[in-house]
Amino acid sequence: MLSCNIVRTSSSLGMNILTNSRMEKIIKVWFDKGRIFIKTDQGNTYSRPLEAFPLLFEATEQQRARYEIGLEGDDLHWDDIDEDIHISSFYETAEPDTNNVIAHVFKRFPQLNVSEVARTIGINKSLLSRYIYGIKKPSEKRTNQILETVRQLGREMAAI
Repeated sequence: MLSCNIVRTSSSLGMNILTNSRMEKIIKVWFDKGRIFIKTDQGNTYSRPLEAFPLLFEATEQQRARYEIGLEGDDLHWDDIDEDIHISSFYETAEPDTNNVIAHVFKRFPQLNVSEVARTIGINKSLLSRYIYGIKKPSEKRTNQILETVRQLGREMAAI
């Protein structure tokens, strides 16, 4: 059994963070066939689809190659694209499932600007991208909110 500690942060949010005192450390990172892979000091290899990290997915190969492993060895950082990924993200197992209404809308209308639609809704672009890529499933309420925003954009365009 792993031991865990509650650590108080000095952040302005005053959050409590649960940390694992025996957390694996990242020792190697590579990309292959649309996935990011890590190897840990305990010999484990994990991978995630790049769609799980929209900023990384949209980055160039050169940008992806310019990462740093954090001092604690439990996170990765890309300055160029302002992306941070904790090792715990690699423990998730969700794979992309683009067979969803949000993905279909954005595929059918590629001219939709994900950033602007997200801003209009009041959510983070990365979250909307995760819905589009099928990594996260929006609630029925959120799905309706996204669809209504796109419909409203259509009505505004039709009025021109």
